[in-house]
Amino acid sequence: MHKSFFLSVKIKLFSFLLLFSLPSLSQPITHDSVKAQFLHAWNGYKQYAWGHDALKPLSKQPHDWYGTSLLMTPVDAYDVMLIMGLEKEAEETKKLIFDSLSFDKDIEMQSFEITIRLLGGLLSAYQMDGDKRFLSLAEDLGKRLLPVFNTSSGMPFRYVHLQTGKISTPRSNPAEIGTALIEFGTLSKLTGNPIYYEKAKRALVELFKRRSSIGLVGTWINVETGEWVNTTSHIGGAIDSYYEYLIKCWLLFGDVECKEMFDEYIKAVNTYVADTSAGGLWYGQVDMETGSRKETSYGSLEAFFPATLCLAGDIERAKKLQESNYKMWQVYDVEPEEIDYVSMRAKSKQYYLRPENIESAYYLFQYTNDSTYIKMGETFYRSLIKHCKTDVGFAMLNDVTTKEKGDAMESYFFAETLKYLYLLFAPKDALPFDKVIFNTEAHPILKTWK
Repeated sequence: MHKSFFLSVKIKLFSFLLLFSLPSLSQPITHDSVKAQFLHAWNGYKQYAWGHDALKPLSKQPHDWYGTSLLMTPVDAYDVMLIMGLEKEAEETKKLIFDSLSFDKDIEMQSFEITIRLLGGLLSAYQMDGDKRFLSLAEDLGKRLLPVFNTSSGMPFRYVHLQTGKISTPRSNPAEIGTALIEFGTLSKLTGNPIYYEKAKRALVELFKRRSSIGLVGTWINVETGEWVNTTSHIGGAIDSYYEYLIKCWLLFGDVECKEMFDEYIKAVNTYVADTSAGGLWYGQVDMETGSRKETSYGSLEAFFPATLCLAGDIERAKKLQESNYKMWQVYDVEPEEIDYVSMRAKSKQYYLRPENIESAYYLFQYTNDSTYIKMGETFYRSLIKHCKTDVGFAMLNDVTTKEKGDAMESYFFAETLKYLYLLFAPKDALPFDKVIFNTEAHPILKTWK
């Protein structure tokens, strides 16, 4: 009797503590809820990784991509702070950037990732904040990245040394070749120097010339020889943002040629890559030369495509694909990196805190005003809290089936995942959707030129 009494008290106490330890799972979700999670992760970064590229949220250690910091997380997070009205955090971050960020470093780095995160982040910061020091940093970085385009084909090498300009790694992919015109084009518009636009635009065109006879590109190409190394075609990683930038550069710069290229691609992609054989709409993997089906694979990186379809005006197809995106998320209560859409079993079990599913829900809500996409956002939010939150931030999952966490919280979690979640729940004037074009790292670019 005595033991059972205390056991009953312990059970009630545990239930009470459990109820109040997870308030975000039971309370209504608002943009302020998302802001609170941003601050949770940001404060963890400040405490354990201030001045470094990223925080490792399990070991509570800093991480730098190249052994020296390029302030990935501060630059990626800065425009989010402005959107959320976090003035104190923004001022601290701005001071850190101007006091510490330098690109005069003896390192070789990947042009694509530096372009979308740092160049895009600095340009957006300049447009939203107005401080010309952001533009000066962006121009310095842009000059150091330009040598990647100095190739016989005009398609860029993957890596460049920041001090010497030496380039390396001619084996590249459409995403890394064709994801620079938003950033380089904006740099041209803001500085008056056309070389940035010209170099990035030529890369898009040269890659387009090397599409197959049925209008598709493969996964890997040698930019020196122009020969395809891997002829698998899809809309996922290594190809994805090439398509995204073609439609966005038409909208941002009025570049009709970009729209014409996109229109050619989308016909081929919808003809050969799209797949309805398993029920619903998916985009799998095919051979770029024949269109023959190779794999029924789809994943978190492919989940961006409804947003791109919205920009192209194909809302009905975007809705159908987002239904598939949501189904993929629901299987494990968080999406895997890759799933077989026939068996609906994970092929790659990691979840890297990716934003693309949330991004597409945000776009569809903007275009349709349908609360279905708010409800999707609530699911995404609760899953992140339940499975990925740690005491100092959020952690990727090594395995969505077991929910085992991994020791990584990439800067795009701030720049994209939390930004798109916040904007999905925020009043529409928090960032007027029709006034900006997001780069692939979700840095908003304003068309401030004529």
